[in-house]
Amino acid sequence: MKIDLTDTTASKINKALVQGRRAIGTPAVGMVLTMVIVTDEENAYDSIKAAEEASREHPSRTLVVIRRVARTPRDRTRSRLDAEVRVGSDAGTGETVVLRTYGEVSDHADSVVLPLLLPDAPVVVWWPVDAPNIPAKDSLGALAQRRITDMYAVEAPLVALQARVSSYAPGDTDLAWTRLTPWRSMLAAALDQARKKVVSAAVESEAENPSAELLARWLEARLEVPVERIVTAGPVVTAVRLGTESGEIVIDRPDGPLATLSLPGQPSRTLALKVRSTSELIAEELRRLDADEMYAVALRGDGTEENPRHA
Repeated sequence: MKIDLTDTTASKINKALVQGRRAIGTPAVGMVLTMVIVTDEENAYDSIKAAEEASREHPSRTLVVIRRVARTPRDRTRSRLDAEVRVGSDAGTGETVVLRTYGEVSDHADSVVLPLLLPDAPVVVWWPVDAPNIPAKDSLGALAQRRITDMYAVEAPLVALQARVSSYAPGDTDLAWTRLTPWRSMLAAALDQARKKVVSAAVESEAENPSAELLARWLEARLEVPVERIVTAGPVVTAVRLGTESGEIVIDRPDGPLATLSLPGQPSRTLALKVRSTSELIAEELRRLDADEMYAVALRGDGTEENPRHA
């Protein structure tokens, strides 16, 4: 069910949500969080689709904030809020409200979003494309327990990565880091099996890949060895090589969803290591809303954490 509202207010949007739930006979009590997506018109469709797919695992109210660009000086001074309320089959397993802001209201989107948050539920803010320089100090980011950015969406990802080092606050994370979860799990399992001291390491990837840089920094911090960055044709991260006195531990994924694991003195094995969809990455992030200390370690690459109890 869809309800379109033109030149509206947060109060009218809340009434439309209640009206929509009553019409389809669905209560709001099953939703576990509010997700706020801050995006542009071009990327809105893909972002909403990913959030709706993730809501199958995490039923949520999704608020999509689209700041419309003013075309004339008059448009810049005239404030307006349009909304599209989606419930039922049009909104996954939760509710979706698309908010299009015009004029001065675009600079105060938090005043529109705040009355629409689910009471006593966590808030997650996701910027699929252009994120603020300091997410925790953004007016919408300040409302959230979890702030998700994506360095893949910027023109200079490694420059953005370095900016994240100085702007990091507990609750920040990035999908470039989330993409590494299968790699980190396999490397940890391989080291448990090999039980050899690592004396050298290398990460192979396409150029300017933020995930590869985060992986290299994480390995440097945890293994206390320098990590060589090797540029390949990609796609994304293609291999990790850990040198030991007995030989190399290698996870090699030149292409496709399969990787080869090689351990010293053991036959090679084939492992599943696919490139995951955005909805899968978002669903993973929503499973834990506490501070991601390992992301902070990977950003700094110095082995220190915000909270030593989680080491």
